[in-house]
Amino acid sequence: MKPRYSSALFVLLFVAAAPWVLAAQPTEFVSMPMTDGTKLATDVYLPQPDGGPWPVVLARSTYGRVGGPIDAILQQGFVVVVQDVRGMGESEGEKYVFDADGWRAGMTDGADTVAWIHAQPWCNGKIGTWGGSALGITQMLLAPVTRDVAAQFIDVAPSNLYEDMFYQGGVFRKSLIEGWLPQIGQPHLIPVYKSHPTYDDFWTYYNVEARAVDITAPTLFVGGWYDIFQQGTLDGFVSRELHGGPGAMGNNYLIMKWSTHGPDVTKDYKLNENRFSLNVDQACAAFYARLLKGDDSLIKGFAKVHYYVMGADTEGAPGNEWRTADAWPPFPTTATPYYLRADGALSAKPQEDASASKGFTFDPKDPVPTHGGANLLLPAGPFDQRPVSGTRKDLMQFAAKPLTAPVEITGRVTVRLFVSSDAPDTDFTAKLVDVYPAGDDRQILMLDSIRRVKTRLGYDKVAPPLGGPGEVVEIEIDLQSISWVFDKGHRIGLHISSSNYPRFEVNPNTGTDFPADGAEMRVAHNAVHMDKRHLSALVLPVRAAE
Repeated sequence: MKPRYSSALFVLLFVAAAPWVLAAQPTEFVSMPMTDGTKLATDVYLPQPDGGPWPVVLARSTYGRVGGPIDAILQQGFVVVVQDVRGMGESEGEKYVFDADGWRAGMTDGADTVAWIHAQPWCNGKIGTWGGSALGITQMLLAPVTRDVAAQFIDVAPSNLYEDMFYQGGVFRKSLIEGWLPQIGQPHLIPVYKSHPTYDDFWTYYNVEARAVDITAPTLFVGGWYDIFQQGTLDGFVSRELHGGPGAMGNNYLIMKWSTHGPDVTKDYKLNENRFSLNVDQACAAFYARLLKGDDSLIKGFAKVHYYVMGADTEGAPGNEWRTADAWPPFPTTATPYYLRADGALSAKPQEDASASKGFTFDPKDPVPTHGGANLLLPAGPFDQRPVSGTRKDLMQFAAKPLTAPVEITGRVTVRLFVSSDAPDTDFTAKLVDVYPAGDDRQILMLDSIRRVKTRLGYDKVAPPLGGPGEVVEIEIDLQSISWVFDKGHRIGLHISSSNYPRFEVNPNTGTDFPADGAEMRVAHNAVHMDKRHLSALVLPVRAAE
């Protein structure tokens, strides 16, 4: 989760380039005391030596207080406050990222900082917060515990850290967490997060979505379809828009881009240049002008929701354009099942066989490798899956017939599976792919996710161990959301396996949560059932044809 300052507020609103270039010097350095006495290193930049008070822009950073177009922000008439979070940079305190940024008793650094700013003579009472990724998380966590924030710009951040960041589908996001924590000097926290594989009380302090009613700050959310926090951005917007407190409810904006958490690196899919046609700095300028300066002139006519519809990268294909809406989801859709068949088909009609299934052998010592998708430190984006699907025997492929007309999906995608295994526990993975016509044959990854079988009754409990291959249980894989148009002649594709490594930690198939040195790694014989009693299906949010 590297700094994302260039994505909107700074590069776009204040017309500065990334990486940040620091020319201005702080007007004041403050060792700001928190509720428990811990002092946080804080720089204050005033627009000019005299005058004021002014609106304030606050950033609470895990990456230090250096860098950024501070001069440009000052020229806009904002005070800038930049702070090292607890334990980072020059701030005191334990190195325990995000632990003190929310609402733990006596550990409310974000709210404490906002209260300190609000009491300063140079603050006019209008305080905005900004930042993306980790800086977006610090904003999320302070939002329910202060009433003194007038606006937030949150770029690519989760709203429920258990599901959005640490345990997708109940499975540890290995590459993300074990890669990022050492980058910020906190590898000692990896065992801490691994010790909470189910949603217990520990995670309630990181679930902002559940506290939407306590939030009063309107927010401009920005996310991307291949971002590591894609669904968290959408859920953060929807929860605040529909269930937020006074001031927040109904006053938020959303921009969903095509993008990953980092640069576009895929060579398998050609992104359309029009993806840059939405000027995010204009959106940010309008949002902050309205809420921090009382100027509504720029926001008039700007839609509440902007989202980029993706599609085939061939000339003339539908999709690949920006659209606007008044809400998310942007329109009603029909939850349309595509039933899995034993012959590898996806069909609108389920099989009528009394017994039909398809299986594979899953060896956790030889997991299916990650190839694209919503990654941080691994190559991310819409990768062609054939290098994986064409070489693995532990991966099942399903595809619908070539489409006779385009099919548009916008919203949340799920996979309902009826499964069995000879192991006490195992995982099932799913990938939604756009299968191109013969002669091209690409299998472009749209969404991918996973589900641990022992979480089938919920993430807050552990289901009983499987009783052998004769026991069939139902699981749901949340593939999260996208907006995509399958073109005529393309096929809707689905890949099912039991691993996607190292994006997700591998299941040892023994009932334990993690592999361990010297511990058993059991081979599992897994199956998906698709007979008339077990209607395994891919469920797509299909837009009605116009």
